[in-house]
Amino acid sequence: MPAPKSQTEPMEGLCFRTRGLTKTYGKGAAEVQALRGVDLELPDGELVVVLGASGSGKSTFLNIIGGLDKATSGEVFFRGRDIGHASRQELTQYRRRNVGFVFQFYNLMPSLTAWENVALVTEIADNPLTPDAALDMVGLKDRQSHFPAQMSGGEQQRVAIARAIAKQPSVLLCDEPTGALDSATGTRVLEALKTVNDSLNATTLIITHNAGVAAMAHRVVIFADGAVREVRLNPNPKHPRDITW
Repeated sequence: MPAPKSQTEPMEGLCFRTRGLTKTYGKGAAEVQALRGVDLELPDGELVVVLGASGSGKSTFLNIIGGLDKATSGEVFFRGRDIGHASRQELTQYRRRNVGFVFQFYNLMPSLTAWENVALVTEIADNPLTPDAALDMVGLKDRQSHFPAQMSGGEQQRVAIARAIAKQPSVLLCDEPTGALDSATGTRVLEALKTVNDSLNATTLIITHNAGVAAMAHRVVIFADGAVREVRLNPNPKHPRDITW
């Protein structure tokens, strides 16, 4: 049976909307329900922190809205476009044009300089920043000729952020971007993410185990047992340097 065709629906001011989103892995006794009917709306341009224990479903949710995985059932819309029923080719185009990813491990090419790692993205993007501009935005203008082995973990993560934002994405999805860093280094990474959110107006989702990071968010989403347990709005987000880890 062919998959339903992608649809659109009005979503003024919203970046993402999900309805009844589920994800099941395995079958029978090995079946695991990673998501259990997630209904969520995320406005354009916000910085959103997603909290939850390991196995709560937060990374699965990020992978689905980022077009890396497909839901078992339910709906997911990006700016009114149904990406839940998009083809593999359509999802590839969606990711290429709209989404930047930052993960816990930096995945930089060790034989390339910081500038060259960022340039890998600018060569295939429609309307990219220059590598110089992207690195400057994350505070690494003076490190662009260094190789990953010559940089600290925090600097490598900021190169990864520069690479992600170089194509000027509408959405920046970050899965534990400070998970492998100490608090001082992590603060600099969070400062870079705040700068990106402020400067590019990119809707930014940060998945973390660190509840203190929630203080910098416009919106906090808490996952538990595959569902959204709570959504909190923060009228006065803090600067990352003012957060207590």
